[in-house]
This record gives sequence, C-alpha cells and structure tokens, in this order.
Amino acid sequence: MAAVLEDFESAPIDKKLKEMLRFLEKMTLRPEELSAEDSQPLREVGLSDAAITDAIGVAFVFNLIDRLADSFAFEVPPADFFARGAPMMLKRGYKM
Repeated sequence: MAAVLEDFESAPIDKKLKEMLRFLEKMTLRPEELSAEDSQPLREVGLSDAAITDAIGVAFVFNLIDRLADSFAFEVPPADFFARGAPMMLKRGYKM
C-alpha cells in the first residue's frame, strides 16, 4: 500500500489496477482533458464497463467530499476517534 501511495506507476501492482489509477488520476486532476478514448486502455487490460463505472463512482464521491471538506474547512477528528468507532463499524457497517 505504501508503494502505491508513494508512486503507483512504479508500485508492484496488477496492470488492471495501475491502468485504472492512471485513468482516475486524470479524472481527478485534469478532468478537462478526459475523453471517451481514455477508457480504451482500461478495456484493453480486461476491465469491464461495470468495473470502470464502479471505480468512477467511488472516485467521484471521494473527490466531491474532499472538495466540500476543503471548501468548508472540515476538521478531521484525531486518529483515536476513528479507532474507538472501528469495532462497531466492522460489526454493524453503516447501519443506524
């Protein structure tokens, strides 16, 4: 995981994941450059339209939340806050 966060291009990961990360990086950082042609390499490595759509959806939500958090100066709780809630989340998920 650390290698992917450091530099996914040189990280020892599956070619499908690497290609998807290239696509998502462009979608996130340079959306004005993104075109339908950018999905072709994803299909060439064997990713289905459903997998591509799922990845785009997840990235979209994270990008949206990140931009809102930056815009409204959301404060991130300390790590121990998340550690205290983790056992419940693992047991129950996001159910209320």
